[in-house]
Parts: sequence; C-alpha cells; structure tokens
Amino acid sequence: MNDADTPPFGPPRGMRDFYPEDMALRNALFQAWTEAARAYGFEPYDACVVEHLALLKRKGGEEIAEQLYTFTDKSGRELALRAEITPSLARMVAARQTQLTFPLKWFTIGQCFRYERMSRGRKREHYQWNLDILGASDVGAEVEVIATAIHALRTLGLGPSDVLVRVNSRGLLADLFARAAIPQERHGSLFLALDKRGKMDDTAIADMLLGEGFDRSAVETAFSLMNLSSLDEAAARLGEETPSLATLKRLFDLARLYGIAESVVFDVGIIRGLGYYTGPVFECFDVERRFRALFGGGRYDNLLAALGGRPLPAVGLGFGDVVVSELLADRHLRPRADDPALIHIGFFGESQRPAAIRLAMRWRVEGRRVELALSPEKAKSFFGRVGRSPAGQAIYLGPDDLARGTFRMKDLATRTETEHPLPAS
Repeated sequence: MNDADTPPFGPPRGMRDFYPEDMALRNALFQAWTEAARAYGFEPYDACVVEHLALLKRKGGEEIAEQLYTFTDKSGRELALRAEITPSLARMVAARQTQLTFPLKWFTIGQCFRYERMSRGRKREHYQWNLDILGASDVGAEVEVIATAIHALRTLGLGPSDVLVRVNSRGLLADLFARAAIPQERHGSLFLALDKRGKMDDTAIADMLLGEGFDRSAVETAFSLMNLSSLDEAAARLGEETPSLATLKRLFDLARLYGIAESVVFDVGIIRGLGYYTGPVFECFDVERRFRALFGGGRYDNLLAALGGRPLPAVGLGFGDVVVSELLADRHLRPRADDPALIHIGFFGESQRPAAIRLAMRWRVEGRRVELALSPEKAKSFFGRVGRSPAGQAIYLGPDDLARGTFRMKDLATRTETEHPLPAS
C-alpha cells in the first residue's frame, strides 16, 4: 500500500471522534438534557438516522435541502442522513395519530448531519437534544420547552449572566409587514432573507430582495422593522393588539411565573430559517453574542397536516452540543456526569488473582465501577499506571496482604490509605 492509499488517522472533514476524555463533557451534556426533560415530564423517543429524502426536502426548508447527505440504496430508494429530527418526529406521530393521547411531550438526543461550510460552532455532524410538545395550542407550551432548556443550562452552570433566550413571532412579523402594505404572499421570501442577517451584510440582503422583485420602499420598511427594540415599540408600530402580539405578551407573563423572566427577552430579529415555523420562535445566545445560537425552536402548527396527518398544533426546540461545548470551555466550566469513582485493582502474582477477582465482582454486583488488572504486575508498574487518574481508589494485592487477610485502599486524590478485611473465599 503506497502513501496515497493509506487511510487518514483523523475523521472525515466536519466529523468528530470522541476519545474517553472527550466523553466526560458529552456525558455531562446528555445527563443535563435528560434530567431536565424528565423533570418537566417529557418522555423519551428515538427515530432512524436515515430518512426518506422526499420528507427532508419537503419539510427542511430551502437551505437544508442543499446540505443533505443523500444516497440511493440497493433498491433504488432515495434516502438521506437526517439534518434535523423534527420531520422524523412528525412522520412518527402522523403514523399513529389516532392511537396517541394528546398533548404529548417527547424528547430525544440524536445525531444529525449537514454538509455545509465549516465555521466556529458548526460541524457537519452534531448531537441534538429535541424537545417537542404536540397537541397544545396554548403559548404555555412554548414557555414549557424554553423553561426546560433553561433548566439544563443552569445545571451546566450557565445562568442569565451567561445566556439569554431571544423570542419573536412569525405572526407578529407578518402583522408588521401587512401593516406596512407588504403582500402576504411575499412574507415567506422576507423571512428567509432577513434570517440571513449576521451571515450576510444588509446591503447584500437588500440587493437580493430587490432582485426578487421587492421595491426599494418595501425593502427599507422591512429593515426599519428590524430596528424595533422592544415589544412596546412593535405594539406602537401596529397600532392595535393583534392575536400574535397578545400571544407574545402572555409568553413573557408566563415566563415571570416560571421564574425565568431574567433569561427571556424580545428580539424582533429572531426569525428562524426553517420553513415550517408558524408562530413564536426563539433562539438562545451567549449574552455577548460571540457564539452561534446554542438552541432554537418555535411553533410549527402545520407540519403534521402537510405530511398527510390531521392538523395538530406543535412546539419544538433543538439544542446542539457543539456551541454549548465551546461556551462552557470559554467560561472555564467543566461539568461532569454523575459517575461512581473508579476502583483500580492490581495484584502481584497468580496466587493473589482469586482474591482480586472476588473483590472486583462483589463491587461490580453492587453497581460500583471496577477496573481489574488483566495480568500480574509489580506494584511500581500498577501505581504508575493508575496514579495518573485524578480521582478514584487503588488496591494492590501482594503476598503480605493475603497473609494478613486485609487490603489497603488508596485514595488517588488525597493519597491517603485505609485498611479493610478481605472477603472470605
């Protein structure tokens, strides 16, 4: 095999390997997500990572459709790795819609794939925590998923001085556009274009809209609406309380009751690029806006019906692992999942192996983590190997220990030792 044929040691571009030391943070994230979801009454589910291409193209929006990892299977079916999980959820619910009891609250942690330009906070694969409530039209559903995500953030050590959830409404924007005499059939194009702010400069977005047939007055009006800094300013611009405005006001009232008001703010610039959102939308950023969004979501009341199911109101949230990991590192926060300390057991010779095995198996049955040496080794070699661990305990059995009928347990953090009786054979 020549050098050109030698496979690289690194993963494919945009993908990640997780060595044991990397799993500590990933496990902490997954634990925080799972415990928050359980605390708020969400039930776990999972879906296949390979999806029907037609489903993802129909429901993923224009941008995602260009980023799918697609392939044809041996039977000629057009498939793709999922870029998001919500379409799969909608398919699953539509398949059993008459058998399920609503509202339902489901969560999952799944791997998603998008072929897109690499940048800070963006890979071509990531793990994503999804929270969804289906069958609830009240804005309490939005507050429930936001509060659940904030609960997980606080578990990880991120509070309102670190992150803020920014909330807007597609309905409110539509009302503002209509008030400005922009036809409803043009609103979708505006949503997609204005959602690119921050990724493209305003001049490029304006030129794009002009190229799509918007007149300059409409473009200037749309950009002026993006300068609204409060819900009160939006209300003044409308001149009346529309249903979308009333919904947002109630969302903020409920956020106060949940005790999360300091973490939730209005931001008219939050639009969300996915085509299926229909009402309130939200994204969470670090307070300095130095990173990409940690999570985002919103209401998608039409997705089930678009798939052929019965109309069903729905709210969902997707929270990826990449940006929050970068933010935690930036804040010097190193959360760890709850995990029993590891006990290392070594032994000098074959005559000590049975006692070492009895100790290991007793503790393993009790649910403790035990790393048992696989062959005899000298004490210096054993402690040199396990002493690199920052925590846990170490036990080394030699002839003298068996003669005394005891073993010494060394705390690897404090370097202190305690003596205990060996279990009977």
